[in-house]
Amino acid sequence: MAAAAAVSPQAMPNAQKVYEVSRADLPLSCPMPDMMLWCSHPKVYLEIEAAGRVKCPYCGADFVLVN
Repeated sequence: MAAAAAVSPQAMPNAQKVYEVSRADLPLSCPMPDMMLWCSHPKVYLEIEAAGRVKCPYCGADFVLVN
């Protein structure tokens, strides 16, 4: 399964199941800053640096750290 591209401005939150993120996106939160917040779960910060991937406890979206 291929990971999705970076988030576009005004993206719907939690629309994808896998998001590729870079170190420029850190600190990582779900929903991400470019996503609309009004229709999503509460913002949560996710620790991705150690394992290189993390799952959001609210929506289940997977985030993968790429170089």
